[in-house]
Amino acid sequence: MGGTNGSGNRRTVEKQYRELMEYCQVHLDQIEETLPEPRESFQEGLAARGISRREFVKWTSFITGVLMLPPMFRPMVARAAENFNRLPVIWLNFAECTGCSEAFLRSSYPNVDDILLDTISLEYHETLMAASGKQAEENFKKAMTDFEGQYILVFEGAIPEGMDGKYLRIGSEGKTSKEIGTEAASKAAAVICIGSCSSFGNVQAAKPNPTDAKGIRESLGIRTINIAGCPPNPVNFVGTVLHFLMFGALPPTDSLGRPLFAYGKRIHDYCERRSHYDAGEYVEEWGDAGAKRGWCLYKMGCKGPYTYANCGKVRYNDGTSWPIMGGHGCMGCYEPGFWDTMAPLEKPISDQAIGVEGVESKVNTVFATLAGLTVAGVAAHAAASAIKRHGPEEETKKKAEKK
Repeated sequence: MGGTNGSGNRRTVEKQYRELMEYCQVHLDQIEETLPEPRESFQEGLAARGISRREFVKWTSFITGVLMLPPMFRPMVARAAENFNRLPVIWLNFAECTGCSEAFLRSSYPNVDDILLDTISLEYHETLMAASGKQAEENFKKAMTDFEGQYILVFEGAIPEGMDGKYLRIGSEGKTSKEIGTEAASKAAAVICIGSCSSFGNVQAAKPNPTDAKGIRESLGIRTINIAGCPPNPVNFVGTVLHFLMFGALPPTDSLGRPLFAYGKRIHDYCERRSHYDAGEYVEEWGDAGAKRGWCLYKMGCKGPYTYANCGKVRYNDGTSWPIMGGHGCMGCYEPGFWDTMAPLEKPISDQAIGVEGVESKVNTVFATLAGLTVAGVAAHAAASAIKRHGPEEETKKKAEKK
């Protein structure tokens, strides 16, 4: 019976993926007809930057895996990438350090992610654009009008609400960040928060938070996809936009609005030092024998057991390394309020014990739930989003089938 049920489940999943593939193809056909014409040929951009066809195919396999999709979706990922530079983007900078923009701009050598970000149809970005003053404001209004209902709105930075928003007024009209954000979000196809500042308030919202800074979702009361991190990994932004291009919907998220494909597991679960944690081998002080042997950094303040992110899988600096690999513990910067809740950053959280009866018993319960949602949620979420476009009767039918 178990074998029969297993085969039946596999056939059901395969059927769902085939249906999703068909929808993906139809959706890509539609956006190729409706999106603005590209300013630069993607394939010519790859060739000009020395990216071979083989390297591009390898990259599509990597991104397909990051998005937790089966290999059959690799052609769809490649096709979405070719349309990446046709999707209009408006990027707003509020209370932040511009570190997230810096993370996207700086790379040691061109790879596919960099090319996608280099050729993105960035209609407005205060840090990068040449225009300033009234001309910049006119460009902002024109972009919202020309691409209403089509553009992706990216927020970088928190919104200070103190003194009726007077802590952050922008432009010749003196509008507050909340006024600007509200107007831009009302005309956007989707809203993405880059970094922990726009996602949760981050350093700006740290105690005592004199400006009453808040994340975008909390301040504006809208649905956002939160690419948390200080800074976040560009791969997670690229994956989110590709998902939107492929399915016409943002990826499934956890309760904090973070994409499950990137935030569905803990740092702890990807960590190359995990075996030392399980063996009770810890670095006791910087530079000791354990540090030289690559032992676990929990006692040095690593917040990996409490932090949901894929840093150890995708890494930073073109996949070269990440903090724990470099010898420093995770600071938990992907979590809300990490500046307060994870402090002191180089000491363990005082009220949590090490071991199965401590960290593992408390965190694994949450992880098990999220892991199950991650595996089942990607296809189901995308399929449900597609169904909603075909009317309530089809949606009701699909729900009945699930039951």
